[in-house]
Amino acid sequence: MPAQPFTTVSGRAAAMREDNFDTDIIFPARFLLITAKAGLGEYAFHDRRFASDGSKVEGYVLNDPPFADAPVIIAGANFGSGSSREQAVWALLGLGVRTVISSSFGEIFQSNCMRNGIVPIVLPEGQVAALMDLAEAGANFSVDLESQQLSAEGLAPISFSIPPERRLALLNGWDETDQIVNQYSGEIEAFEVRQRQSQPWLYTREFAA
Repeated sequence: MPAQPFTTVSGRAAAMREDNFDTDIIFPARFLLITAKAGLGEYAFHDRRFASDGSKVEGYVLNDPPFADAPVIIAGANFGSGSSREQAVWALLGLGVRTVISSSFGEIFQSNCMRNGIVPIVLPEGQVAALMDLAEAGANFSVDLESQQLSAEGLAPISFSIPPERRLALLNGWDETDQIVNQYSGEIEAFEVRQRQSQPWLYTREFAA
């Protein structure tokens, strides 16, 4: 399913200082039997947000009203490590998260983010720590994917880099099929012309039936 186009995202950022947030923390394995993609935000960070009796854990950043709907997460190192479950990314999207900033990511998780409309920004640990301080102080953040610039109140803009093809897909809200069709439409059309000439029977009604 195509994601919403990502141009500029602005708002508060939730700081999560813990390192090694694996995908089982982001989306616990016991919820993997849920087949619907919609509504998974309810289960994101479930065991950090909720006690065993279902009550909200007081003091957890995502239960704090200013940060509950934050479109940006600033996380410790190795965020999204562990299993490759794509539901972890879908759950973040369900929370309204469009950007995660960390000094490092699990490789598959990072790829899944870009395939589903979340921008994973890699910055040095010192910069990440400084951004966490600003986030906890209530600063507003802005992520501009077009210019690849991250800005926050009281901070000079910071450049980041997303691979060009991934960036193009994120800007347009393309999934992988959309990207192939849009980037290679000329080549696809040329192939069809050649195939119609060399194998015309493939395009007859009788063969199609």
